[in-house]
Amino acid sequence: MSSLYNPHVNGEPLEDGEDGVILDADEAAEEIEGGPDAAMDSGSEGENGDPGAAQEIQLENDSAAHFDLHDDSIYCIAQHPTHPEIVATGGGDDVGYVFDGTPPQPSVLSPSYQSSAQSTERESIAPLFKITGHTDSLSALAFTLPHGEYLISAGLDGRLRAHRDTSSSGTGTSWEFVAETQEVEEINWLKPCPHPNHPNTIALGATDGSVWVYTVNAQDDASPMTIVQAFYLHTSSCSAGVWSPDGNLLSTVSEDSSLYVWDVFGEAAAAGVSGEGQAVVGLTLADQRFAVEGGLYSVAVSPSGAYAVAGGAGGMLKVVGLPRINSGPSPSATGSTRSTGASNQANSGRRNGATSSASTSGPGSHAGQILASLQAQTDGIETLSFSPSPLNLLAAGSVDGSIALFDVAHRFAVRRHIREAHDGFAVVEVDFVKNPRVGGWLLTSAGMDGVLRRWDTSGGTAAAGQGLVGEWKGHRGDGEGGGIMGFVQGGGGGRVVTAGDE
Repeated sequence: MSSLYNPHVNGEPLEDGEDGVILDADEAAEEIEGGPDAAMDSGSEGENGDPGAAQEIQLENDSAAHFDLHDDSIYCIAQHPTHPEIVATGGGDDVGYVFDGTPPQPSVLSPSYQSSAQSTERESIAPLFKITGHTDSLSALAFTLPHGEYLISAGLDGRLRAHRDTSSSGTGTSWEFVAETQEVEEINWLKPCPHPNHPNTIALGATDGSVWVYTVNAQDDASPMTIVQAFYLHTSSCSAGVWSPDGNLLSTVSEDSSLYVWDVFGEAAAAGVSGEGQAVVGLTLADQRFAVEGGLYSVAVSPSGAYAVAGGAGGMLKVVGLPRINSGPSPSATGSTRSTGASNQANSGRRNGATSSASTSGPGSHAGQILASLQAQTDGIETLSFSPSPLNLLAAGSVDGSIALFDVAHRFAVRRHIREAHDGFAVVEVDFVKNPRVGGWLLTSAGMDGVLRRWDTSGGTAAAGQGLVGEWKGHRGDGEGGGIMGFVQGGGGGRVVTAGDE
């Protein structure tokens, strides 16, 4: 078992007495089978010059446990909001699994005995539930808020399927299929709504540019999956979306370089925010101040809900003001995201042709204003994360392999640019650890190099080792057909579960 806080680079533990570990959601290690062993630097010849001698790739494996029932790449991973040990994964094999990610207890045997012939290979974690019914790759998974009562799966077959927790105490250990719906050809992403008055509500973005919001209620036999809203202003694939922390507004971006902010439940209108239809903010390529050639692929909302940040091609970031709505904030989480039949069309955004920032007044007077344009990186911004309050950092992960940290309290100045964060391989996800005991300074990142890393973001540009706390390996990478596709780290960040492209 490897410690999350004492890997290849020494770092301080997250919590006293807590054993942090990393779990692989796919093969923790994989051997490329061939002929006789050969040194990695031997090229196509063996030690004696034999060109027929195959190579063996030795992989480091820092994981404490692994789950390897998928037959293809794992494209999505989700974690139960109240029982973080419960994890769901979905892959290119058209199925998903739910499992308990709690690592097994370490062996009490001596190291010499464990290495003897009597030792056995570590077994995969057993699944609790298998998600079936999709005819193409699973592209997104999400547990509904606030209690994880439902697990929603979405696929490239356009199907949205709901599963209900049937365990006696709501612990996520037993599930059953409830219902499915299909309104689009392919689904890109899912985001659960944190609004306390709208539980078990979820948003999705589709490849046709549409955005849908559903509420799930298994007790409603006539309509267990009810359409709340549908919006149609994006003209290309809707690449990412995120709720405001209070759950009132939904911000979405598209490959057509547009950003829309939707008043899903009408609370912005009730607060006196006027926009064009239900898009209280709309910005597109038509506004040259906002134009990002090549598309937008990530979006995040600040912990205060005051502004959204959209990340796109060429390392571009656009900071846009949001309307302020006087309602109690949800304590769920900071908004952040990364890339990946309408019964109410009369109420949808199809009729709204908004192509510029909304005309607002009163509490929405700053809505739609472009507050900053940033470009510290050279390639697409795939992932964004805000530090938890009261810190004021924004992390951006780029396809160029770098991570940029912006100080949002000082005009978005670049606080640190970690240029070789993942050795030139794309950064797939960044996420700040939500744990007040560590002050919110820890940032976790994963990349197509197959490595999970953790950074201490306190201090300035001269931080030793760019602030690297540690790194953990177990997935293939470095161009070997692998990489990490995503991770979850709820429950204080002491345990991370990664999903691999193997």
